[in-house]
Amino acid sequence: MSLRHLTRLRVIQVWFVAVLLVVVGAMALGVVVTVGTAALLVAMCLVPPVVVFMLWPSDNSSTMAETIRDAKVR
Repeated sequence: MSLRHLTRLRVIQVWFVAVLLVVVGAMALGVVVTVGTAALLVAMCLVPPVVVFMLWPSDNSSTMAETIRDAKVR
């Protein structure tokens, strides 16, 4: 798999699969999960995909020149 062909959705899917594998492995080893631990794990699992979603460049992102030209018009 080439890194050029990764999409935002694919990166988030890989992240959730990795988290799921860690959780299944922990459960197989007999780790006790309390409500507080579960809430912390859910928060830590959801923050990276949100950051990736917000920072991933879009297809129609503007260049610096376009941004400067737009600021001069205003």
